[in-house]
Amino acid sequence: MLKKVYEGSHRGPQLLVSRADAALVVELFSNEVPEIEDEIVRIVAVAREANPPSRSVGPRTKIAVDTAERDVDPVGACIGARGSRIQAVVSELRGEKIDVIRYSLDPATYIANALSPARVDEVRLMNPEERQAHVLVPEDQLSLAIGKEGQNVRLAAKLTGWKIDIKDTAKYDYAEEDRKLTEQLAARQAEEEARQAAEEARRAEAAARQAEKQARLAALEAAAAEIDAEAELAAAEAERANAEAVATDSADGETVSATAVATPATIEESSNDDIQEVADSTETSEATAAALTEDELADEVPQEEE
Repeated sequence: MLKKVYEGSHRGPQLLVSRADAALVVELFSNEVPEIEDEIVRIVAVAREANPPSRSVGPRTKIAVDTAERDVDPVGACIGARGSRIQAVVSELRGEKIDVIRYSLDPATYIANALSPARVDEVRLMNPEERQAHVLVPEDQLSLAIGKEGQNVRLAAKLTGWKIDIKDTAKYDYAEEDRKLTEQLAARQAEEEARQAAEEARRAEAAARQAEKQARLAALEAAAAEIDAEAELAAAEAERANAEAVATDSADGETVSATAVATPATIEESSNDDIQEVADSTETSEATAAALTEDELADEVPQEEE
């Protein structure tokens, strides 16, 4: 069976093949059984021990088959006339033992078939949730049901997906097994309740932490809102102060402008007064000079007459 292809750098691709893979059995049956290739018979599950843990136990495979056709025997189709088809597969697998069993939707029937060739008296599904079953067989069928070193029951459990306990029918105590089952179920229920209580406590703790976190976030948001409000109030006061300052500056500017406008008129009036005073002083000086001249002339005239 081809498992993987490695891209080699010098010798080209390298192929990893395996004869121990369960898919190899499926392919061999598909080649030997036309009903499988035509999908009249389908292979539901395969359990294989190609390399058993002990050398004293040979390789073995269990295969579960089923069909939707009422007139077709899926097990007989895989075995063939006088075992011809299955013998061809066994030859390819170098004598590996193969058990072909009929698949069933009923777990008890499926488990009983999976323990073939042992004869089963009863299958008790003790715990369907955990897929545990007790299989009751006659005393002379115990070794056959268990298999050499437990290989048969091990493959049956792998094929069905159930944990199988083989019990002797004659020594099986129904009351004791029921009591043990009841205790196990009670203990499991108590454990489940404890787990649920712990889960609820964990959820409550998580909810409390979340509520505390939300409270802290709300407090932080309230503090941030208060800070924002104070900042807005401060900004409003600063804006109002700036507006008042601007208004004061505007009033001062108007006063300075009025003073500046009034000053040239005052200067002009002062200049006119000064000019008038200078003119008056000039006229007085001229009048005084004229009077002095006339007096001097008057003084000089008499002297000449003398």
